[in-house]
Amino acid sequence: MLDPKLLDELSARLAELAASGPARDLEKNARALLNGFFARLDFVPREEFEVQREVLARTRAKLDALEARLAELEARR
Repeated sequence: MLDPKLLDELSARLAELAASGPARDLEKNARALLNGFFARLDFVPREEFEVQREVLARTRAKLDALEARLAELEARR
């Protein structure tokens, strides 16, 4: 039978090779490329987006109210 200690050692060496092999380098390079790409896109955080959406909703409501009032004033003339 195979020695469990030998299997553990083999498993550890294979894991080490996989971690330091070309696949790991490829993953690092892909992450660096994507991080650089996303850094140039000028994204906004979700919280800031939600705040701006609320401001826009309030502005639209005020605009609707002002348009209704203007229509009412014009109707009186």
